[in-house]
Amino acid sequence: MTKFLNAFLIGLIAGLGILYFYWRDGQQSALILELQNSLESLAQQTEELQQSTSDLPLVISEMEPTYLPPIQQDIYESRHNAITTAIAHTKDAVVGINVVQVREYANPLRSDPFFRMLFNDKMWPRTVKRSLTNIGSGFITTPDGYIVTNEHVVRDAVEITVTTTAGDKYEAEVIGTDPLLDMALLKINGENLPFITWANSEDAIVGEWVIAIGNPYGLFDVNDQPSVSVGVISALQRNFERDSDGRLYSDMIQTDAAINRGNSGGPLINAEGKALGMNTMIFSESGGSVGIGFAIPAHRIIDSIDDLLRGGVNRDYWIGIRATDMTGIMWRKLGLTQNRGALVTSVDASSPAAEAGIQVWDVICEINGYPIDTSADAREYLRNNDLRVGQTITMSINRQGTYHDFVLELKPQPGSQTNLEG
Repeated sequence: MTKFLNAFLIGLIAGLGILYFYWRDGQQSALILELQNSLESLAQQTEELQQSTSDLPLVISEMEPTYLPPIQQDIYESRHNAITTAIAHTKDAVVGINVVQVREYANPLRSDPFFRMLFNDKMWPRTVKRSLTNIGSGFITTPDGYIVTNEHVVRDAVEITVTTTAGDKYEAEVIGTDPLLDMALLKINGENLPFITWANSEDAIVGEWVIAIGNPYGLFDVNDQPSVSVGVISALQRNFERDSDGRLYSDMIQTDAAINRGNSGGPLINAEGKALGMNTMIFSESGGSVGIGFAIPAHRIIDSIDDLLRGGVNRDYWIGIRATDMTGIMWRKLGLTQNRGALVTSVDASSPAAEAGIQVWDVICEINGYPIDTSADAREYLRNNDLRVGQTITMSINRQGTYHDFVLELKPQPGSQTNLEG
């Protein structure tokens, strides 16, 4: 009996072992079959995905080509707007300008009585020359290398180096300067250079987007790339009186785009990628940008370039009259209803004033429509307008109570000083 039970148990255990091995093999077969089905499904999905993305645009980058889903493609395209496009089209035509200048300063030793007593002018001259460096911006306007910038950037320059975004450095030649308008035209030797075209600045709109591009604080030297700031046109036709350096800024474009030291001479670009003007000056108590900057408009720059290419302009004109203010009741005796105007006291023979018919005792009441209350007003008008030889001006004259208009053609100045004097 015991032997039978032992045999039975051994057989049972062996049978269970055989059954287990069969069950395990079945499970493994099922798993293998499931894995095969999953792989076939994944292959089918991959094929469908490739077919569905075949129409998407390919985005090229420094990494391997990738495909963007539609929503990411929309984001990518939204980052590229009119501003970024205008910058991309113009930045390579903007240059950094480094200048070595020589200027004369009063010799500080001349103010010391001890040195003046011991040494003469040959040993201690009244002035001393010093070399200075200056930075600025400019932009190429023709493919053969003509560059515009501000005159104050290159004034007294003995060496001018122009750096492009390609890292190339050129020695620049000064073709001409116009200190009154703060304009300078340079030339570098190059071919097929990137350049900026001109916008019609007379069609500029207050509030439209503009971009100031340049070399603030010499940052161009870091990696040969200009700096960009964006703003709007704040105002148009801003006119200023002559500054202490004799410059006359008129018809200026005002912008809140940041303009800092070194930006002078860089372009003010519109959203079409064209130059509306040239960044020139700012109003600031700190010396940095406070959002009040000014650019010379393109139409004035274009006219100035033409003048400089022809050798410059002659502003040493001759009018040929002297005038003063009226005193006491003189205005009543001259038939005026009020004491205003500049009284002509002398007229030079053969002068533009004489040829126009102006006489002594005439009273100048207007010049080109500008009201003249005193002789100082007449001088201010002539000083603060860009008048040139060959142009004409119209003077409204009161002669014994009757008004007359006289047209004067400005002629070259003879040897003596005969402009309006008080």
